[in-house]
Amino acid sequence: MLTRARKRLVAGLVALVALSGVTLVVAPTAQAAGTTEYVYSAAMHRNVPVRIIDGGGGGPKPTLYVLDGLRAPNNSSGWLINTDVDRYMVGKGTNVAIPFGGAGSFYTDWERSDPKLGVNKWETFLTRELPAYMKARHNSDNRRNGIAGLSMSGTSALNLASRHPGFYDAVASYSGYPTVTAPGFTQGIQVAVAQTGGNPTNMWGFFPAGEWFANDPFLSANNLAGKHVYLSSGSGLGSKYDSSVNPTSGNFDPVKFSQMVPLETAASVSTQLYIPRVALVPGVKLTTHVTPDGVHWWDYWQNDFKQSWNTTFRPAFF
Repeated sequence: MLTRARKRLVAGLVALVALSGVTLVVAPTAQAAGTTEYVYSAAMHRNVPVRIIDGGGGGPKPTLYVLDGLRAPNNSSGWLINTDVDRYMVGKGTNVAIPFGGAGSFYTDWERSDPKLGVNKWETFLTRELPAYMKARHNSDNRRNGIAGLSMSGTSALNLASRHPGFYDAVASYSGYPTVTAPGFTQGIQVAVAQTGGNPTNMWGFFPAGEWFANDPFLSANNLAGKHVYLSSGSGLGSKYDSSVNPTSGNFDPVKFSQMVPLETAASVSTQLYIPRVALVPGVKLTTHVTPDGVHWWDYWQNDFKQSWNTTFRPAFF
């Protein structure tokens, strides 16, 4: 159980989480190795752009679904803008599908259409519509499947894997928040959705009613029995890649600090609360990577993705 002081700390941190990250500067788009295809979603009444890296070869292939963060753009993905994952996955014998969009959606099926964010039926898209497309067009076997996400979508990846254990064999969360209904985190999620222009009550209803508890990975962790699970986070206490987030540095940048440090501190709290919970699940194949440094940024997530490929997804697929 969280102490009262820790509850207040978490609540404050998560509020900062939701309010920060609004003006992060992104790097130029990396050279692409996959192709962008448009997959029609009957549930959302529109075409969804998806970057697809075909696994090649003649036989049926596993598929890894990779989700974006809170500010996911509609015409690209942070994974393509800020990492080399697109090229890294070439030749791995695995289809990779990176959908564009989903900002503020938590990649879930919303209870109602939202005036700003529209119709969100991402759970339906990711577990039914996109897999059917991948099977028909890229020979996915729809038997060996994995899902990965960062920050907002780290929560989503764990939630989807827990809600659909018959579909996913492996899941990775990088700096996610898998304690959805813990004190402070519910409020942080509500503020995060609002910061993207959405009404959080349209997502899972009014807390504590609605679908909040049904979408908490902490509560459904037992469904990951026998699965491969990867969990990572930093501490928020500085970055080995960027000295400007260190308050004692001569080039300290308070804006970057406010964007990257509270986000990762809250992710660290949530992830470390979740780790002992999932570690008790029978047969789970758990890999954790919690580092003493690390802020909420792509340098860490790119490395974590590659580590999770080697420790979690490849062993689950082959």
